[in-house]
Amino acid sequence: MRGTSGASALPTPSLGVCEELSDIPYRTDARCLGRWLVSKATCAVARVLLFKNVRELGGEQSQSYAGSFLVAHPTMLDPNFRRAVLFISAHSSDDGAIGIILNRPLDKKVSDLVTETPPDGLENVPVFFGGPVQRDRLMFAAVEWKSGEGLQLNPNVNLEDANERASKDPNSVRAFIGYAGWSAGQLETEMKQNAWITQKANRAALKIERLPKLWFDIMRGLGPWFKMLSAAPDDPSLN
Repeated sequence: MRGTSGASALPTPSLGVCEELSDIPYRTDARCLGRWLVSKATCAVARVLLFKNVRELGGEQSQSYAGSFLVAHPTMLDPNFRRAVLFISAHSSDDGAIGIILNRPLDKKVSDLVTETPPDGLENVPVFFGGPVQRDRLMFAAVEWKSGEGLQLNPNVNLEDANERASKDPNSVRAFIGYAGWSAGQLETEMKQNAWITQKANRAALKIERLPKLWFDIMRGLGPWFKMLSAAPDDPSLN
């Protein structure tokens, strides 16, 4: 399955989710945990990917998609990634990749999903479906645009840092249920299969109100052929 066989745990603080989310059409498996939880990183792959700048030393350099949008091709039918736009936060051919779906708002806020009162300033943070890995955890991410560097998304934000950021700019912090991970070489294989389209990350990801239409906006920008494919129904028999 695409985007699910990579790192098993992100080294990031996370919250227990308080309700079943069976009504959310992205196969989330959130369970009522009844308390704040801190995810303990045990996966060396995740640590390597998130805490180092990946460089291929010697020989032929392989392409890294870190810092890019990964856009689902219109023909992708996997419901986890159908019409999804992901931000790839880390990637190397040796270690795999980690990303977060940006355009799947759940129309919920943090206070709707946790069993204990969240810290002041975080209760109204919007919640997104981030991917099919660790769907029983809610984590915070910082989103910002840095001059000369472009879009930055840090999925390793602790509660104190998230609270501080939210107090200064509420739009700079988002909460995600789950993330996407690829094992070494898996993303490269999927790229060869034309499962994904890569795009340079842009400021559109900073505007929450634009995110539900982000995939369609990207398709229109790719030309008439992709615009036509993007209008196809989810069930091909309805064509």
